[in-house]
Amino acid sequence: MFFLKMISRSFSRQFKRRLLIAVTVCLSATVSVAMLGVVFDVGDKLNAELSTYGSNIVVQPKSDAVVSDLYNTGDSAGSASGSSSGSDGGSTSDGSAAADSADPTAFLKESDAQKIKTIFWAFNITNFAPELNIHADAGCVGSGAGSADSAGTAGASGAAASAAKCKATNVPIVGTWFAKTLHMDSGESTVAGMNGMRSWWKINGTWPKDDSEQAMVGSALAAKLGVNVGDSVTLDKTIAVGADDNTNGGTGKTGKSSTERNRVKVKIVGIFDSGDSDNSAIYMPSIAAQTLANLPNSIDKIEVKALTTPDNDLARKASKNPNALTQDEWETWYCTAYPSSIAYQIEEVLPGAVAKQVRQVAALQGDVLNKTQAVMVLMTVLSLVAAAIAVANLMAASIGERGSELALLKAIGATDGAVSRLMLAETAVISLVGAIAGALLGSGVAQIVGHVVFGSGITMRPMVFVLVFVLLAVTVLVASLSSIRAILGLRPAEVLHGR
Repeated sequence: MFFLKMISRSFSRQFKRRLLIAVTVCLSATVSVAMLGVVFDVGDKLNAELSTYGSNIVVQPKSDAVVSDLYNTGDSAGSASGSSSGSDGGSTSDGSAAADSADPTAFLKESDAQKIKTIFWAFNITNFAPELNIHADAGCVGSGAGSADSAGTAGASGAAASAAKCKATNVPIVGTWFAKTLHMDSGESTVAGMNGMRSWWKINGTWPKDDSEQAMVGSALAAKLGVNVGDSVTLDKTIAVGADDNTNGGTGKTGKSSTERNRVKVKIVGIFDSGDSDNSAIYMPSIAAQTLANLPNSIDKIEVKALTTPDNDLARKASKNPNALTQDEWETWYCTAYPSSIAYQIEEVLPGAVAKQVRQVAALQGDVLNKTQAVMVLMTVLSLVAAAIAVANLMAASIGERGSELALLKAIGATDGAVSRLMLAETAVISLVGAIAGALLGSGVAQIVGHVVFGSGITMRPMVFVLVFVLLAVTVLVASLSSIRAILGLRPAEVLHGR
């Protein structure tokens, strides 16, 4: 009873100084809880935020992936026209000039694309979109159709004449999904397409509807063609057909092949500004692009946007050769949402495909996450150091002001250890009050940070509060012991156990 009475009288007699200690601990707890709360939740937040800027996994036919590796053309980042810079024949993003006008020669089946949502990490795949990247002439006039024997000169001159009547030649065309509803064998439904893959585009108009003859055109190409929303654009493409069997790229019994001009007329429902080479491309439903290129049910790439765990040493080892992993390593890797493990599972369900993580995006996610966490942890440490210094100074001033009171206690028989424990108890009570208030404030600050920066709340884990209270307890204890030792000349053991 006497002990509690002494503590209560200490608060009343040195209210301002005790209040300063409570405020100091409260502010430190607020910063620590807020920062550590964000640190423990920032991985998923940053992952989701960065994933809005494009795909982080690209699926290609195996032969295309081999050529890409052989000539070191790098990872495609899922930009609009693949790697082309537009109809003006500029350089490609992967440094391959030949890729400007080259149409794909290896394909995957569009009907297989939805199998991506059947893998183990299906719920981590937030969106995906198959693509058929081809080139065609736009704004053509005249009949645009017909065929010519490839052995004669009429075919070449006819194609040149047709091209001369077009406003833009060799225009990148991307046939894709926009917001296609897929009905899975499991009975579930999902929506996939470019609407969720190109969230940063500035669009005048609307997205095209799937399975229609609508399209959207890049701002640079729209200016070149002189079209606006609501106008129509005629697309012509020269394709090779067999002379006898009339199959794409085939030859008839005579061994001769011919070319044919396919034409598709699309209505422009949107003009977009992507800020990159896609401004010179046209996006249209996959069925329309396949009809134009005479490539039914064909795609040459699938962009996949997935929530992933940043790479570590295990993930990097597995990405080089999964067969080199031990059984335990393989199970850990396969059951963790690394980009490489998700890519591996996609290859399992898509025959003849190679899935690759976009290294730049994966590296950016891990690098940004590590730097963000390091900054927040550093701020937490600095706040604790500042709290320790402030508490030590306040304790020293408080003990100095109470010299006569402490002398009276010792005169009536109190030991230095008892006096020290009394001051520790006073500091502990007021620090606990400040820590509880700071924890509540810190939770609120974390939610504000989450909504302002990431657009969603922060999930506060009990571990955060336990860690902050332990750190604050150690900080306040060390600061208090240092002050008492400096004033009374006691060793820490004497403070805690008495003499």
